[in-house]
Amino acid sequence: MRIQFQLIAFLFLRTILNTAHRMVYPFLSVFARGLGVDISSMSVLMTARSLVGATSPLFAPIADRRGRRFGMMLGVAIFTLAMGIVAVYPSYWTFALGLVLAILGKYMFDPAMQAYFGDRIPYAERGTALAITEVAWSLAFIVGMPTMGFLIATFGWSAPFPVLAALGLLVIFVIWRIVPREDSHHTLTNNPLAGYRAVFTSIPALAGISIAMCASAGNELVSITFGVWLEDSFGLRIAALAGASAVIGISELSGEGLVALTTDRLGKPLALTIGLVGNALASILLPFIGQTQIGALVGLFLFYITFEYVIVSHISLASELVPAARATMLSLNFTGHSLGRAVGALLAGFIYQQFGFLFVALSAVIFNVVGLLALNIMQRRIKHDQTT
Repeated sequence: MRIQFQLIAFLFLRTILNTAHRMVYPFLSVFARGLGVDISSMSVLMTARSLVGATSPLFAPIADRRGRRFGMMLGVAIFTLAMGIVAVYPSYWTFALGLVLAILGKYMFDPAMQAYFGDRIPYAERGTALAITEVAWSLAFIVGMPTMGFLIATFGWSAPFPVLAALGLLVIFVIWRIVPREDSHHTLTNNPLAGYRAVFTSIPALAGISIAMCASAGNELVSITFGVWLEDSFGLRIAALAGASAVIGISELSGEGLVALTTDRLGKPLALTIGLVGNALASILLPFIGQTQIGALVGLFLFYITFEYVIVSHISLASELVPAARATMLSLNFTGHSLGRAVGALLAGFIYQQFGFLFVALSAVIFNVVGLLALNIMQRRIKHDQTT
C-alpha cells in the first residue's frame, strides 16, 4: 500500500514541476510583454533552456551516489530557488536564470524519481506504475495551465512564480516525509564515472537512447509546423490552436491510460513497437485527413496519443537497461529526448518552407523507422547476452 500511495503522491508533486515547465509555451507572448522584450528574445531563452536540459547527465550520478531521496530533494530545491528568484525580483534576467535553474532541477528530480520506483517495482509491473506518474504531464496541461492563466489574468505575468515557489517548498516537505532516509533497495555508487561507463559500453542502452532521440525528433518536426500548417490551411489560427490544445491534453491522458492498461501485458518491446508504428502511420495520415479542421484535429489526436504511448512505454523499458546505474541511464534518456527535439526543431522550419507539410510528415515517419531499427538492435543484443 505504501508504494501505491507514493505513486499517487508523486503524480501530484510532479504536476507542480511540469506546470512550471509547460506554462512558458502558451503564455510566451504574455511573458514577453510583461518583460518588455520581443518574441525573438524569448526564443533565445527557450533555446538556452533546451541546451541546458541536454547537460542533465552531468548531474545524474548524484542520485546513484547520494541516493534517490537526496537527488529528488536537491532537484526540487533548485526548482524552488528558480521560482523564488523570479518572484522576488521579476525581470528579464531573473526570468532567464529561473528557466535555466528550473530545467536543471526538473532533470535532476525526474530520473531520481523514476529510478526510485524502478528500484522497488518489479519490471513486469513497472509500465503501469510509471504511467501513473506520467499523468502529471496531462494534469499540468488540463489543470495547471488554466490555474496559471487565472493567476496571470488576475495579478499579472509574474503571479505564478511565488505560488510555484511556495508549492516547491511543499514538495520538499512531502518528499522528506514519505521517502525513507535509509534505502535498502539501492546500493550507493562510489565511482562517479562508473555509471557513465556502464551506459556507454552497453549496446542496448545506446539503442534505447537512440529510440528517445528518434521519437522526439519526429514529434518536434510535426509539433513545430502543425500550428503554422493550420494557419496556412484554414486562416483560423486562434480557434484552431485552442481546439488543438484541448486535443493534445486529452490525447496525452489517453496515451498514458493505454500504457497503464496494456504495456505490462503486451511486454515493453512489443508495446514500443506498436507505438512507433502507430505514430508513423499517424504522421503520414496527417496531411491527408487534415484537409478539414475536424480532420486535422483527429489527426492531431492520433499523432499525440501514439507519441505519448511511445514515450511512457519507453521509460519503463529504459529503466531496466542498466540497473546498476539506473538514474544515470534515465538521465541520459532525457538527454536523448532533448537532442532529438533540437534536431527536429532545426529541420522543421526548413523542410516546411522548402517542401511543405507532407515532407514534414514523411520525415517524421523516417525517424520512427530508425527508432524501430534501434529497437530491433536492442532486442537482438539482449537476446544474445542472455544466451551467452
